Amino acid sequence: MSLEHIGDHEKQHVALISVLAAIILTVSKLVVGYLTNSLGIYSEVAHSGLDLIATVMTFFAVRVSSRPADQEHTYGHGKIENLTALIEVILLLATCVWIVWAAFDRLFFNAVEAQASIWGILVMVISIIIDISRSRALLRVAKKHQSQALEADALHFGSDMWSSLAVLVGLGGVVLGFQWADTAAALVVALFVCL
Repeated sequence: MSLEHIGDHEKQHVALISVLAAIILTVSKLVVGYLTNSLGIYSEVAHSGLDLIATVMTFFAVRVSSRPADQEHTYGHGKIENLTALIEVILLLATCVWIVWAAFDRLFFNAVEAQASIWGILVMVISIIIDISRSRALLRVAKKHQSQALEADALHFGSDMWSSLAVLVGLGGVVLGFQWADTAAALVVALFVCL
């Protein structure tokens, strides 16, 4: 087995693990978001769902980019990683717009009470831990194999940790009686989505 083949396998493996983590986080946040009616957690659901889509795209981009050049792609298939990164940015901006719209709706027109529960707090803590570990793993493999798609995912998941922390703080504010803290946390998530 050649070193290039081993590198391709390692890139695909770390991307697949990231896909599995995104599925677990998205489903967990969706269930807890439903139970708590927290816009902060719903924002994280949208964010994690987007991450899942982006991670699946990255996984396939990494697989396609490793193919050798052919008649239609005389310089190889490496540009697919750049195209995937562009599509991810567009999806992130669309998610940001939705979160801001929902936050302003809750702040000024349709107030909704969020419920802070131990499950919401637990899911956000687990999310932070998973985001830190997968960001580190993706960045290590991205640098080792010079993969722009994996590097973009690593940076993105690194920032996810901060948005999850904002939601955790927002839930803490709800526990203290400040309902607006949940909506403010959603706006912070939107900020991190756009970064």
